[in-house]
Amino acid sequence: MRFSYECCDCGKVYESDEVLYQCPDCSQKNEEGFFSKGNLIVKLNKEDLAKLAKKAHVSMYDFFPYPIPTPEVFPVGGTPIARPARLAKKYGLKNLSCKLDSALPSGSFKDRASQLIAAQAIAHGQNRIALASTGNAGAAMSCAGAAYGLEIILFVPATAPVNKLMQSVLYGATVVPVKGSYDDAFALSIAYTKKFGGINRNTAYNPMTIEGKKSISIELFEQFGRKAPDVVYVPVGDGCIFAGVFKGFYDLKEAGLIDRLPHLVCVQSKQSNAISQAWETGKFKNLKAATTRADSISVEGPANGRMAVRYINESDGWATEVDDSEILDAQIELTREAGIFVEPAAACAWAGVRKESRMLVEKFGEDVEVCTLLTGTGFKDMAVFQGRVAIPEAIENSVEAVIRRFQ
Repeated sequence: MRFSYECCDCGKVYESDEVLYQCPDCSQKNEEGFFSKGNLIVKLNKEDLAKLAKKAHVSMYDFFPYPIPTPEVFPVGGTPIARPARLAKKYGLKNLSCKLDSALPSGSFKDRASQLIAAQAIAHGQNRIALASTGNAGAAMSCAGAAYGLEIILFVPATAPVNKLMQSVLYGATVVPVKGSYDDAFALSIAYTKKFGGINRNTAYNPMTIEGKKSISIELFEQFGRKAPDVVYVPVGDGCIFAGVFKGFYDLKEAGLIDRLPHLVCVQSKQSNAISQAWETGKFKNLKAATTRADSISVEGPANGRMAVRYINESDGWATEVDDSEILDAQIELTREAGIFVEPAAACAWAGVRKESRMLVEKFGEDVEVCTLLTGTGFKDMAVFQGRVAIPEAIENSVEAVIRRFQ
């Protein structure tokens, strides 16, 4: 698929076969304390897109700027859709669905971007990929690196969940814990690439991360009978997943496969709400601190905040905020009433759905198709249950003990 790059902020178009990260003009205009500028949008060739309208079935690979070498080496995609009947009845949403991206190889949505970045590296003859992560992106890139034989250099906040860091270590990545925030690790990983070369996978900084993440929308289109859901709830931290979801539906519309975009809902924790606040106020200011327990969406300066706000508006969507207590309650509810075990960041999306369930029916009718993106398995962060859930005490090995336990 032929493509070019377009700056999200100034609209300048770049025609290049080289690896481009940001608009050289806008990226120089960044101000401390505000969302970064200069992120690039990958624009697929319209003639190539138009050809896809004639296909009886499309896959995510039809929409990728780079060919995926031997996809079965790192199989990404095909994640199931659950239709949780008990929750649908409880909240009056009879067409409720959940996209289970925790079924991907490393256990999170981030495999989608990592697969395409691996393809980009291979296409450009590069064997080294550097990035920053709070855990999931690092584990995903490390997983893909192990599959394709690529060297992964991963900068992480030292406070990231040990489960996620151990994943990356086990996959063979070079893990560099940083005494600082995700934003600090992000800056150090870019400095590493400038000094030592290779491909930088940082979310949004490398526009191909968004292109990889858009694959979920192509799948949803096919799984929903070649149409888009009415509303899609997305957990949001830096805004890159949200942009990817939008881009997938946008490309489907450009190809003539759908005639409308779904309403996309940006769900954020009140303890990490920079993008939601920017959408509300029009002021693209970083947070002084992000303190949400949902570490995967804990971001002070969202790397893709400007694009996310733009896409909220272009999809006729909106932003909603939930408290950390609502996120943790939603996590338990999904587990106990739907059999779906996700990490807090993923549960954030469900917390948004249940908070707005009545509004959704009132606004769109009782037949509204609501899809919730669940982006990571609960095994990613087991420490979150400390003090909330406990293993019962053991009983004696006797029938009498069983009787006493259940009388």
